[in-house]
Amino acid sequence: MAIDELDGRLLELFTEEPRIGVLEASRRLGVARGTVQARLDRLARQGVIRGFGPEIDPAALGYGVTAFVTLQIRQVGGHDVVARRLAGVPEVIEVHTITGGGDMLCRVVARSNMDLQRVLDVIVEVPGVERASSVLSLATQVPMRTLPLVRAASASAGAGAGAGDSDRSGKAEGPPLPEERRAR
Repeated sequence: MAIDELDGRLLELFTEEPRIGVLEASRRLGVARGTVQARLDRLARQGVIRGFGPEIDPAALGYGVTAFVTLQIRQVGGHDVVARRLAGVPEVIEVHTITGGGDMLCRVVARSNMDLQRVLDVIVEVPGVERASSVLSLATQVPMRTLPLVRAASASAGAGAGAGDSDRSGKAEGPPLPEERRAR
């Protein structure tokens, strides 16, 4: 789905300030409230916006350990059955079917390394899982983000050319550093 420059500005505003409200967004963007609401509705209907819920930090809930677990599964049952069963494990927060040495990749959280062992044991007990291999995340260098994609998509729609990995000033994209956040 193509987005235009106004869609991009709208998505960026609601990503940076999710509690802003439609009326304030219309004021800041210089468009009618109805335009903002119609754009949000269309973006949600087309699946660009998946939700407006809070972004939750597992570490703040006491789950300070993050691991990525590669699973080899029994091919007879299929990926969907295993994925549904993994969805029943609260500490499994993401599951992807992958190519390469494994069949599925899971992002899991745990309260401690000892608790991670318990989570891995639960995962390996899921029918269809043959083997698991895990790696611990020591630090999140670049958190999950989508604003660079929004900027690239809206810029390419306006310019008619592919957007690169930099903003209009030529600086590399990425989340603002702590000192940049304070300066805003």
